Amino acid sequence: MLRTHTNGELRLEDKGKEVTLSGWAQTIRNKGSVIWIDLRDRWGLTQLIFEEGKSDPQLLQKAAEVGREWVLQVSGEVIERYNKNPNMPTGDIEIRVKELVVLNKAKTPPFLIEDETDGGEDLRARYRYLDLRRTPVRNNLILRHKLAQETRRYLDSQLFIEVETPVLIKSTPEGARDFVVPSRMNPGEFYALPQSPQTFKQLLMVSGFDRYFQIVKCFRDEDLRADRQPEFTQIDCEMAFVTQEDILNTFEGLIRHLFQTVKGIDIGEVPRMTYAEAMRRYGSDKPDIRFGMEFTELNDVAQNKGFQVFDQSELVVGIAAPGIAEYTRKQLDALTDYVKRPQIGMKGLVWVRYNSDGTLKSSVDKFYAEEDLKAWAQKMNAQPGDLLLVLSGDADKTRKALSELRLHLGNELGLRKNDEFKPLWVLDFPLLEWDEETKRYHAMHHPFTSPKPEDMEKLESDPGAVRANAYDLAMNGVEIGGGSIRIHDRATQARMFKLLGFSEDEARKQFGFLMEAFEYGAPPHGGIAFGFDRLCSLMGGQQSIRDFIAFPKNNSGRDVMIDTPSTISDEQLRELELAVKRSS
Repeated sequence: MLRTHTNGELRLEDKGKEVTLSGWAQTIRNKGSVIWIDLRDRWGLTQLIFEEGKSDPQLLQKAAEVGREWVLQVSGEVIERYNKNPNMPTGDIEIRVKELVVLNKAKTPPFLIEDETDGGEDLRARYRYLDLRRTPVRNNLILRHKLAQETRRYLDSQLFIEVETPVLIKSTPEGARDFVVPSRMNPGEFYALPQSPQTFKQLLMVSGFDRYFQIVKCFRDEDLRADRQPEFTQIDCEMAFVTQEDILNTFEGLIRHLFQTVKGIDIGEVPRMTYAEAMRRYGSDKPDIRFGMEFTELNDVAQNKGFQVFDQSELVVGIAAPGIAEYTRKQLDALTDYVKRPQIGMKGLVWVRYNSDGTLKSSVDKFYAEEDLKAWAQKMNAQPGDLLLVLSGDADKTRKALSELRLHLGNELGLRKNDEFKPLWVLDFPLLEWDEETKRYHAMHHPFTSPKPEDMEKLESDPGAVRANAYDLAMNGVEIGGGSIRIHDRATQARMFKLLGFSEDEARKQFGFLMEAFEYGAPPHGGIAFGFDRLCSLMGGQQSIRDFIAFPKNNSGRDVMIDTPSTISDEQLRELELAVKRSS
């Protein structure tokens, strides 16, 4: 091998050893009579020293010619460093180099290969192979590796079997858009890349595998943002002969295992909340419970006082932000502007200062006496020093807007700490949601989700009131996993397809194989899938999943490093019997 040690392992107790190291020249400090080079590899940095009078003149000259990111092999003696660096694991030692071999020269990189780089996001994406040399990015991928290994270790201990499912599958009309792949052998026909292995894992339960998992790549052709990529990874799991309680206990165990083994954190028991309660208390089906500011509905104390904005609203609801009653008018105006943004869409914001002396001052003093405002404060459990913020309007839109404002304030007040983790099970989702555009119901999760047994009789009479036997795991305001107990008999599945607007022929064409499988003894079963990239970024304390993926796409779904998607030749198009592009 080209080294005896890595660049992260030598310590003062290795003083006097003759060693050989290899790596990249990260920084070079040439003081004329002394040259220092920091040599980097995956494991860390080791300082090399070339010194006039103690190093061969030719060696000193050779070291002077080395540039950043040159690939080097050096041999020499471990010596104690005169000026120690307590911030480096190897900071007590350096290598007095006796032999230097240049394994490969390098062009000057377009940005600094250091923890704090001068490269912008676009530039680093173009040269991703250089960005991956940086310690923070490398550490993100090491975290991802550890999570994958511990996931396999835990699930194996619970008797799960890892099974690979197909990547070329059948396109389905539900959910996000599919990526499609033309078939040369079957002209005019197409495969789809899987949005999830849903039907295959259900078929594995019919096959008697009992407990399945897969760390699987999935694909969705949808609009992108920081926490979405066209290709992403799931921890995909399914179990047979289980209830919802069995699944919650098993996968709560997985999350606790991952935090304990990878982060050294005991997250304790995971609390539970129904969907209806989460929406009422936080206006979100994935609430961040690291901090308070829960919603309080104020219709009974704020309406019928002559303030038409409130009187004409379906919902008047507010939060008490702790300790910021002294916010300036400029800061209050900034909060008002925040909720008026097009992404949130509110017309205004009512505020009430609950001053430290117990007095109350509001933006609507013209309509409400101090006694009225005290009733608000009392209902909201506000304390002197708090700022009351109130929105009104259509119930769903208003709750969503106040949820955004709550999270915004959580960030401003430092209440959303990256090193604090608060998971929450959200249960009893609606089975269906009405789409005004298509004038029909859509499955909130997917069409294979079972209704709660006690709501089955409402499927035809009141479908909007049917609750799903479904559950999500949220953490810090992010959904990290979701699943359900599945339908496992043909009759109920046929009822569901009909409710979703499928004709019998459409259901047979799209899912006939699954319906037929149910007739051969399908066991009761259910499962869950975790967004693996999202889990990695959350545990890494970052918002974007991109730095936890080795070669991610940008916001346009492009890989700017390899310049894809790209056109293909006319010859390939003809071979696939697709329309040939016209030359201009």
